[in-house]
Amino acid sequence: MDPKIKAMFLDEHAAEGAARFGVSPNELTFIGGFQNFIYSYNRNEVKYILRFTPSPLRTSEVLIAEIEWIRYLSENGLPVSEPISSVDGKLYERIEGNVMDFYATSFKYAPGRKIGYPECLGNSMLYEECGRVTGRLHELSKLYKPIAKRHTWECNEYLIRAKDYLPPELQPILLAIDQLKKQLANLPVNTNNFGLIHGDINVGNFTVKETGEITLFDFDECQYSWYVEDIAIQLYYLLYVYGEDSKTERKMQYELFMQHFELGYTEDGRQMPEGWKEQLKLFLRLREIIVVVGMYRSWDISQPDEWTRDFLQDSKMRIMNNISLIDEL
Repeated sequence: MDPKIKAMFLDEHAAEGAARFGVSPNELTFIGGFQNFIYSYNRNEVKYILRFTPSPLRTSEVLIAEIEWIRYLSENGLPVSEPISSVDGKLYERIEGNVMDFYATSFKYAPGRKIGYPECLGNSMLYEECGRVTGRLHELSKLYKPIAKRHTWECNEYLIRAKDYLPPELQPILLAIDQLKKQLANLPVNTNNFGLIHGDINVGNFTVKETGEITLFDFDECQYSWYVEDIAIQLYYLLYVYGEDSKTERKMQYELFMQHFELGYTEDGRQMPEGWKEQLKLFLRLREIIVVVGMYRSWDISQPDEWTRDFLQDSKMRIMNNISLIDEL
């Protein structure tokens, strides 16, 4: 979160937003958030999320498009965290501030539990379920006729404003971004490989039931892109934990994920996205750029710990040399 925006979000904003959804401020529990301010609350023994989005980051039209997309997926049987209307029946509520406004939205709390590291590593059943849910999402995306539309991949804030967030010594990354954008712009676009995606599927954005079924949430990054980007994002977060001295582990993890994810994705006769294997490296590079730019935007890394220092060193090397996490496996 941009420190300037963080300083502008006050308790009174949270209280007003809560009231719009029939919640008392003392019922809110702050959870955190990367680009938003996230709270939980309970009503009739059911748990919910209350999210506050800074208006400079999202327009009301973009929020409506996100909520419509989630509702469509839910109505068609995909396990997602469903949106909840305000007391006045609105999809969102605008909370006015002195400097900026905030949009309040609410969702059902995803059932199950979070699964993190290292539990998510080497987990073939999880990867198959991820493939199953991702495949169903893409299948529904091909049929989706939105009223309000989300942005396309090239409008990602971290690509557009990278020059504002990166320090002077990392400006060469801008050249890598331009080169990658040109490569992506030349990829074929058709209904079988391009559509509305989740845009940030990772272990932080789904829960797992005891049955192994997962429920997706946090569609804040949904956008129009190639379906393979949804696959590359999941793979990236399962590989980046292994440094350059763990290429054997990275290779094993990559092969295990690919095998079982594809099993789940192609269930019920679904086909993998056209050209996905050839495009995977491009989108792994794209995700690495977005992660590094995002770190410089939102974190204080003037004195990084050892893991962060090594991670950034490896990532910057790959980005500036147009290398993906799987190029040397």
